[in-house]
Amino acid sequence: MNNQDIRLDLLRRLESNPQYTQRELSREMGVSLGKINYCIKKLTEKGLIKLTNFTNNPSKIGYAYLLTPSGIEEKSRLTFSFLKRKIVEYEILKKEINALKLESEEMPNERR
Repeated sequence: MNNQDIRLDLLRRLESNPQYTQRELSREMGVSLGKINYCIKKLTEKGLIKLTNFTNNPSKIGYAYLLTPSGIEEKSRLTFSFLKRKIVEYEILKKEINALKLESEEMPNERR
């Protein structure tokens, strides 16, 4: 997963559940806790997310990560870029599959 994909995944997850912990994000995304911490710090510095405190339990303070208007815009831009890249990958894969199908049809029956 490249950095753009991590950023997009992180923004999407935080938009759907602002109360994710960094540990939960790390586990679900398959990325190290240190990388998640670094990414959240950078997203905060860039003004794409902001942290707010909340309490579910009086003895424990948690954080909510909220997307800013700039964060929502960045998520849209990254989504469009991701989709464009995946469409190109899909077209290449589709051509390769069709070529392999043709190739296998030309093989003698005992090799199939």
